[in-house]
Amino acid sequence: MVQDPERDRLSGRLSRFAKVGAGLSGAAVSYGANRILGGEDADARNAKALKAALGGLKGPLMKAAQMFATVPDLLPPEFARELAELQTNAPAMGWPFVRRRMAAELGPDWQGRFKNFEHEAAAAASLGQVHRAIAHDGRALAVKLQYPDMQSAVESDLSQLRALIGLFKRMDGSIDPSEMIVEIGDRLREELDYGREAAMMSVYGNFFAGREDIRMPTPVPELSTGRLLSMTWLDGQGLLTFKDAPQAVRDRIAALLFEAWWSPMTHLGVIHGDPHLGNYSFAGEGAAHLNLLDFGCIRVFPPKFVAGVVRLYRALSNDDRDEQVEAYRTWGFQGLTHEMVDTLNVWARFIYGPLLDDRARTVADDVPPGEYGRREAFKVRQALKAIGGITIPREFVFMDRAAIGLGAAFLHLGARHNWKRLFEASLEGFSEEAVAERQARALATVGL
Repeated sequence: MVQDPERDRLSGRLSRFAKVGAGLSGAAVSYGANRILGGEDADARNAKALKAALGGLKGPLMKAAQMFATVPDLLPPEFARELAELQTNAPAMGWPFVRRRMAAELGPDWQGRFKNFEHEAAAAASLGQVHRAIAHDGRALAVKLQYPDMQSAVESDLSQLRALIGLFKRMDGSIDPSEMIVEIGDRLREELDYGREAAMMSVYGNFFAGREDIRMPTPVPELSTGRLLSMTWLDGQGLLTFKDAPQAVRDRIAALLFEAWWSPMTHLGVIHGDPHLGNYSFAGEGAAHLNLLDFGCIRVFPPKFVAGVVRLYRALSNDDRDEQVEAYRTWGFQGLTHEMVDTLNVWARFIYGPLLDDRARTVADDVPPGEYGRREAFKVRQALKAIGGITIPREFVFMDRAAIGLGAAFLHLGARHNWKRLFEASLEGFSEEAVAERQARALATVGL
């Protein structure tokens, strides 16, 4: 049997552990010095030290740092700002690397399998980079190539994630992140499986089949492997291009984003879990078409959890305390007390707020996108600290992260909608049993 040369190797783990550990050790020295020196800008100096430690790394630890940076108030604002830049500024690997990696995936004659393959990367991130290419049949392609030794890097980096949080987060006992770290680890392992990503791309393609206004690439299996994903290229412009577009255009963009996120959730129990603005674009006159571009971070939820999401929405709408408690239990919260439910409701009413208000409005008036959710998160943290803290269920992590990212996108646009009516439309025919049946059928269709 041929062995995978890039499986989770002990040698790879040790090498990665040493490299990451050296960087974090240097950051720890800076952290200690800044604590001694003090000053109002100590947090900012610590944040820059952490960014410097991680900035030269490719891979999971950087990705995890980005994930933590998008959860409001989980990290101090200075840290969140510095870590958020890691994703947007990730440098690409050069042509010698690309040539070797492509040969390892498709064989030494790999260039002959494309009509054209661009040497310079079109985009680069923490786990891989994308090149433009043209297939022999004339189709424009996006070729996503994973960086080497990522499987070993995941296991090594996750083992150091707790140390990272301990060094650079103001641990005050309000939130136990242990389940969050487990969840991020599982999602990172999934994100390295490009076969799974191609399958999830097809799940979304099947779900929105026949829709001209919501599009996604089509995977090209004959030019793909577990660490190489070729797909059709979709031209488009980023969301921020439309910040000054007419209100009707911005509102249409927001409605497309809302449907592309919520409808698969309430029908199939899946969400697009990465809110980064680079993961979708818009094309056509007046941004008539939404392009969904990245399917590496698709979270598949148990139908019971999805039912709990809808149950909490209805319980908050009806101000039904008993149903609120049951909804939180369904989500996985344990040891619920009246004080804890009151505290969780602060956050829930923020997340669900636009869906509970039967009128046209923005998602949050007069709140900058970068501050979306931080005031409410601060209140929740203080209240949780007072009652002894809480363990956040793992399913909560990516739903919360995606909801915050979606809300921030709406704020960038200044979009106005009756969000309640949009959400109610996504609930047509909803039941836990229907979600379970549709989810099983959708996943089986693509071999998952």
